[in-house]
Amino acid sequence: MSNSIMSKKWGFAVCVAVSLILSVMIGMFSFIGKGDAASVSFTNAVQFKDTAGNVINAHGGGMIKVGSYYYWVGENRDGTNYVSLYRSTDLKNWEFRAHILSKSSAEELATANIERPKIIYNAATSKYVLWAHKENGVDYSEARVAVASSSNIEGPYTYQGSFRPLGYDSRDMTVYNDNGTAYLISATRVNADLNIYRLTPDFLGVESLVQTLWPGAYREAPAIFKRGSTYFMITSGATGWNPNQAKYATASSIEGTWSALANLADSTTYESQSTYVIPVEGSTATSYLYMGDRWAGAWSRPVNESKYVWLPLQFPTSTTLSMTWYPKLDIDTATGAVTGVPFSVNANVYYDLVNRKSEKLLNIRGSSTALGADAEQLTDGDLTSQQWRLIDAGGGYYKIQNRNSGYILGPTNGSSTDGTIIEQWSDGGWTSQQWQLVDAGGGFYKLKNRATGKLIDVSGGSLTDGANVIQWTDNGGKNQQWQIVETN
Repeated sequence: MSNSIMSKKWGFAVCVAVSLILSVMIGMFSFIGKGDAASVSFTNAVQFKDTAGNVINAHGGGMIKVGSYYYWVGENRDGTNYVSLYRSTDLKNWEFRAHILSKSSAEELATANIERPKIIYNAATSKYVLWAHKENGVDYSEARVAVASSSNIEGPYTYQGSFRPLGYDSRDMTVYNDNGTAYLISATRVNADLNIYRLTPDFLGVESLVQTLWPGAYREAPAIFKRGSTYFMITSGATGWNPNQAKYATASSIEGTWSALANLADSTTYESQSTYVIPVEGSTATSYLYMGDRWAGAWSRPVNESKYVWLPLQFPTSTTLSMTWYPKLDIDTATGAVTGVPFSVNANVYYDLVNRKSEKLLNIRGSSTALGADAEQLTDGDLTSQQWRLIDAGGGYYKIQNRNSGYILGPTNGSSTDGTIIEQWSDGGWTSQQWQLVDAGGGFYKLKNRATGKLIDVSGGSLTDGANVIQWTDNGGKNQQWQIVETN
């Protein structure tokens, strides 16, 4: 055989081998991509959106992991549907799957409110069981639990009915599957007490009352989880839509003695109310992710405009709990790492400046590009006139530059008078156009003028679109505090 023929045959064999190796590698990478979620980063305390770009409505919700998917179930108040379901492998990219409870699910649901839905799995019956708080859709006099079940996490769910557990009124609630024995924890006696019930073996009913916790303490929004040998329960006070100080307690057994309540986070739980804690179990760690709602009722808006506050929990000891504010989270569900990212100014991005009281955005009226145009607050319309860049002015001060006009903010004519309207103007190098970010806690900042010492404020603490944005002496008002949210 000639050397040239031998070379051609070896060359062909090498090509085939390389092709096979590449095919195997591509298949491996494809498999890895499907099975393991990559690390993701996302902004906190906003309305999350699903993979189709729609706002996620899963308020007061819970989460359950099935296979490689985390399923997020929660309340939807779109007028037709009550409970919606989403799934994700990375806890950022959520795919809508189904409306699993709606007006048409049962005759008694034609008019109703369904709140705080949670799903647990019964291995003995191979059923997914949904529990929720049910009201008549008119007031809160019914105070019942509702139950539905399905053989598939994504439904369809069969409505099993509603009732008062053992005759007790039941409002905010959650359920917890403790290795095959399930429990209902619900606020009762018009929220004064918190009852723990053991469920029936099929998880469809209530078997017995285990105990009543903290009588007369008015705790609601229970979220229970286990870490190691310790059970933790987070609750909130009963203050309507307005946030308050979360507290937690611990026990070595759900049916045992629970500790006294201890404070968690700040005085408003970072403007949120607890709903669930999901363990994120990975190859190297298990993290515990607090899920809370920033209820839109606090600024007189519908429930479906509420925002989500998710934060990693920390454990100083095996029986103590703490939680720190972070504006962004990094999550790696493959390793189990959930990490908070502290705020730092990035000169290369634009921010929304969101008023703490109204949840509306700082805007230039009419999206004007004219010199002297006034600032106002306005509902988020994804306008470039609502987006701002923070430009370092030295000494810890920043110029606040509008994306639409390119102009920067300052009080009209550099006045130091309370009530002076904030306007946009070309950069004159004046200290009245420079602002200090003063940490107000919980992810909010006061924007303090370098020349006048006064703060950017919404006139009269108004909740209305178009209200003037002015400067005013610091009075501790929420209308003088702003969340700085990186835009997409």
